[in-house]
Amino acid sequence: MRRFDVPGRSPVFAPNAAATTSHPLATATALKILHDGGNAVDAAIAASATLCVVEPHSTGIGGDCFAIVAEPDGKLHGLNGSGRSPAGLKAEWLIEHGFSAIPEYSVHSVTAPGAVRAWETLHRRFGRIDFARLFADAVTYARDGYPVAPRIAHDWARYRDRLAADPGAKLHCLKDGRTPVAGETMRAPALGGVLARIAREGASAFYEGEVAADIAAAVAAKGGFLTEADLAVVDSSWIDPIRTDYRGYEICELPPNGQGLTALVLFNLLRLVDPPPGHDSAQRLHQLLELGRNAYAVRDAEIADPVTMHTATQRLLSDEYARQLLANYRPDRRDPEITLPKLPNADTVYLAVVDRDRLAVSFINSLYHGFGSGIVGENTGIALQNRGACFVVEPGHPNCIAPSKRPMHTIIPGMVLNGGRASYVLGVMGSAYQPMGHAHVLSNLLDYGMDVQEAIDSARIFWADDGALEAESGVPDDTLEGLRQRGWQVRRGGLWGGGQMIAIDWETGTLCAGSDPRKDGHAAGY
Repeated sequence: MRRFDVPGRSPVFAPNAAATTSHPLATATALKILHDGGNAVDAAIAASATLCVVEPHSTGIGGDCFAIVAEPDGKLHGLNGSGRSPAGLKAEWLIEHGFSAIPEYSVHSVTAPGAVRAWETLHRRFGRIDFARLFADAVTYARDGYPVAPRIAHDWARYRDRLAADPGAKLHCLKDGRTPVAGETMRAPALGGVLARIAREGASAFYEGEVAADIAAAVAAKGGFLTEADLAVVDSSWIDPIRTDYRGYEICELPPNGQGLTALVLFNLLRLVDPPPGHDSAQRLHQLLELGRNAYAVRDAEIADPVTMHTATQRLLSDEYARQLLANYRPDRRDPEITLPKLPNADTVYLAVVDRDRLAVSFINSLYHGFGSGIVGENTGIALQNRGACFVVEPGHPNCIAPSKRPMHTIIPGMVLNGGRASYVLGVMGSAYQPMGHAHVLSNLLDYGMDVQEAIDSARIFWADDGALEAESGVPDDTLEGLRQRGWQVRRGGLWGGGQMIAIDWETGTLCAGSDPRKDGHAAGY
C-alpha cells in the first residue's frame, strides 16, 4: 500500500476490462474499442495506431511489432512482426566500404517495417470488429491534430538536429524548423492519409503501390538497399513463447530473434540465489546487476535470427547452463572480467489490454531509436526504423548481417502464468534495459510483495554507454555508496524505460493495472 501523503498514483482496479499505455489518448482509444464491442486484440491494435501518431519518436508504422496473446484458458500465442534486412545488403559489401559496424542513423540501418503486417495478422486470427474501425482515432489525430504530451516534447527536442538533416523529417516532424513544446498542437496529415488507406485496404496498401514506392525511394535517395520487392514479401510469424519457472510462476517471453531469452537467463540465475533484504539495498541491486551482466553477455554472443544461432535456445535456458554462469558470481564484488554488454539507447511503446472475457494481450511496437533512422518519406510522413543497427558486421557471428535476415531485437512483450493462466501482462520499455526491467519489476512483485504500480514506480539503475551505473533519483545515497564499495562506478542521472502491467485475479475476477510515471500515460478500466 502506497503512502497517501506523498506524490504517487494508485493502481487501477476494474471489474470488466483494463488497458494501460504510455499516452492518455491511446488508453482512451483502447477503452473506446472495448466499449464498442472489440476485444483485447482489437483494442491493442487501435491503441498502437494512435501511438504511432501521438508518440511519433517512439513508434510508427515504419517500425516493428511483437505480441503475446493469452486466451482465457492459458493457451499462449506469440507473434513475431519484425522485418528483415534488404535482400541486396551483404556483410561483404559493408566491410569493403569500410564499415566495422552499422551506424545507427545510416541508411544501411533501415530494415523492412513489420508492424502493419503484424497488426493485420493478429486481427485476422483474433479480431472481433472490422479492421477499419481500429484506425478512426489515429486518423483523426493525424489530420485534425493532437496536443503534444510533456515527456514526448522533452524527448522530441533531443532529435531536432537529426530531423532537420532529412528533407522528409524536416517537413513532417518539425514545426517551422523546431520541435513542439508541451501542449502545442501537431498534425500529421500525410501519415493520416496512409493510415486511412490501410484501414480501407489492409496491409497491402502499405507494402505495395504508392506507399511502398515512397519508402523505397527515400532509402534509395541515400544509397540504401531496401526495395519495393523487400516490402512486398514482409511477413509475420506465429511462434511459441519460451518459459522458465520463478517462485512458482511461469515467466513467458518470445524466442529469438528477440532478447526475451536474456530475461529468462537472468531469471534462471536469480532463481539460484536468495533475494537480499531491502528492494533498494546495495545487496539487492548488486545481485540484479551482476547477474544481469552475465545474461546480457549471453545475449551479445548468442542471440540472433534462430536460423543462424550457434547454440540452441533450450541449452541456454537449462539449469546446467545457469549454474555455469553463476560459478563466478560474488555477492560482495563486481567481476571485472565480464564484458560490458552493448547498450543501445532507444525508444519504444508498450501496452497491455485485458478484456471482459479475459483475453489478454502483451503488445510492443517500436522504431528503435527516436524517429528511427531519421529518414522520413516525403510523400507519406513515415519514419523508417533503424533496427538494422542491431546487427553486427562480423562474419561468423550468429547476428552478422546477411540478406533478408531478422536482427537481434530488443523489444520484448512479457506474460506471467500462475496455475496455467495469465496472471500478469507486462512490458518494460527502454531498448537494452528491457530484460533488466522485466526482472526488476517482476522481482519487486514476487520477491518483495509490491503491487503492480509500486513495482513499476520503484527507482531504477542501469549501465550507461561508458560502463558506469546511472541511478535514478529515488535510489538511496547509501545504496550508491554500497555499490561503489563493491567495485561499481556510480553516478546520478538515470531515467530508465517506462512500463505497463495488468494483473488478473482469477478468484475475485478483478483486474489491477499500473502505468509508468516516467511516461505520459495511464491505466484505465471499467
